[in-house]
Amino acid sequence: MRALVLGGGSLKGAFQAGAIQAVLEAGFEPEAIYGISVGSLNAVFLVHEAGKQFAEHGTINWPKVGRHLIEFWIRNITRPEDVAEIRSRLLMGYNTVMSRFDGLLDNTPLQNLIKEAIKLPTLVNSPIRLKVGAVDIIHGDMVYVDNEDPAILDYVIASSSLPFLMPAVCIGGDREKMFLDGGLREVAPLREAIDDGANELVCVACHAKRIFTEKFNYRNLLNLVERVKDITVNQIVNNDIAWAERWVEREKLRGKEMHLTLVRPQEPLYLNLMKFSSEDIGRLIVQGYENATEVLRTAGIGRQVD
Repeated sequence: MRALVLGGGSLKGAFQAGAIQAVLEAGFEPEAIYGISVGSLNAVFLVHEAGKQFAEHGTINWPKVGRHLIEFWIRNITRPEDVAEIRSRLLMGYNTVMSRFDGLLDNTPLQNLIKEAIKLPTLVNSPIRLKVGAVDIIHGDMVYVDNEDPAILDYVIASSSLPFLMPAVCIGGDREKMFLDGGLREVAPLREAIDDGANELVCVACHAKRIFTEKFNYRNLLNLVERVKDITVNQIVNNDIAWAERWVEREKLRGKEMHLTLVRPQEPLYLNLMKFSSEDIGRLIVQGYENATEVLRTAGIGRQVD
């Protein structure tokens, strides 16, 4: 099974969108797409667009699917308010005191974007399997669901809801099912793809192997929360990738056909969640495309990716 695995990384997902385009242009045609956090957003869009094309034409033009994803980012993610809005300090303080804390940011704009772009029947009937991961904050479990689950969009929103910055998401209206960003437990869902039988994997991660070098204002609460999250996520994604690389090498020694192509930034990406522009998004998209193109060229992978 060919699987496209998309890791988390908040707005660094723009880098991922560019990298995905290069991978699809190289000829990789996924049978299943796995995503966590922003990877779940990119994944749900890809599976939905593939389903839409298949319903209309009986076939899927993967490079065109990738272009539509890039167009979605360029048209819809141009400023912080397109994703989330800072809550009133007075209201946030009151809700915190009353034990009704609901995040530092209101991510209703992001939720509306998802619900407007994704039609559930198209997603459910797509020939490409979607699987996204989110964390049950009541029981602490990592949960994966696919596009046959009627609450799939709730899980996608939950998977991309950043802890403390954004509110926990109620699944299917059940207050006993409260979920947050899957990146709390896993960032690159390679293990899930391998457990499902994937033997040809392309993973696009949004984090470089090394940690940051740029200066930032650690006394700004939103900046500090974002930095702490990124430091944790960086270690988790390194662990996810290292495990998968060891697994693939072990399977090869056993004579099994397994391939893993990894695309990730060479240097840490930086994008201020609370202060970015359409130019910043475009820059990351181009960077992702160029990075993936170089990885594929070095690996000798072209139209014959299989």
